[in-house]
Amino acid sequence: MTTKSEVMQGERKNTVAIKAILKKYNLFFIFIAFILIGSLLSDQFLSVQNILNLLQQSSFVGIVSIGMTFVILVAGIDLSVGAILALTGMFVSILLNTGMNPFMAITLTIAFGAFLGFVNGFISTKFKVPAFIATLAMMVSARGLALLTTNGEPIYDLPASFTVLGGNIFGKIPLTAVIWIVLTIIAIVVLKYTTFGRKIYAVGGNAESARLSGIRVNRYITWCFVICGTLAGVAGILMSAWLTVGQPTAGTGLELDVIAAVVLGGTSLMGGKGSIGGTFIGVLIMSMIVNIFNLLGLSSYYQSIFMGVIIVLALVMNQMISNKK
Repeated sequence: MTTKSEVMQGERKNTVAIKAILKKYNLFFIFIAFILIGSLLSDQFLSVQNILNLLQQSSFVGIVSIGMTFVILVAGIDLSVGAILALTGMFVSILLNTGMNPFMAITLTIAFGAFLGFVNGFISTKFKVPAFIATLAMMVSARGLALLTTNGEPIYDLPASFTVLGGNIFGKIPLTAVIWIVLTIIAIVVLKYTTFGRKIYAVGGNAESARLSGIRVNRYITWCFVICGTLAGVAGILMSAWLTVGQPTAGTGLELDVIAAVVLGGTSLMGGKGSIGGTFIGVLIMSMIVNIFNLLGLSSYYQSIFMGVIIVLALVMNQMISNKK
């Protein structure tokens, strides 16, 4: 016969199990909630075409968010990603307009993005300049250089062999979304299953302990900025291919969307905690919010207000669930 104490003990175990599930999968539950809300508010939300559009719109923020996750994991921040996206987009467009082979132009542009990321990391670690300030300076400089290259005018007449990157494969699937998903999988493997990834978490969790353990902290922080700059360059290339023009004003305000998506995905701004998978879902949640508002025909002014409120509420809920003992 079951005693009262055994019943209470069983209830406590069930409660603990439920809290553990909520803590582990809270972001996924928030994601499902937004899917349900979207499907209830609009019958177009779950249509194939809308899902593909959602992936297309998410891909640029998503690719940059992968790099931002690396930077935030080591307790850094990169405010220059939007400007680097614009500058690399102009860079590849200028190279293509000189008649350069698209493969060579893309390779040089990715290297250029990596170099800009290296500059951010080098200044931040070598001269002990806070990453916020170092990348803010890069943001202003890169945006100014992007506008200066053509006096603020877009670059047209990009070759079809390049703009195909911004198109679809297998009929309707956006190539940029496929690239985003592939890069996400690669980043998950790197962070979760390699020594490099484990050391990044160690540096972000406690830089001094990592240093005493023999980890070259500054090198790993710099590498994270290089990865971020590289992926911002990739996004700049893909956006130019998608727009079919080099646009110097592209990526304006992108850094805020990227940081919000990464933090919404569960990555701590204090470093050492987070995942690429969480960032992936965070990007989708951000895009779903905008998509739902567009389907409902709400003004962009309302979108900005509700976006801020929803992000704060989601983060507060995420934090409350994560802190439950």
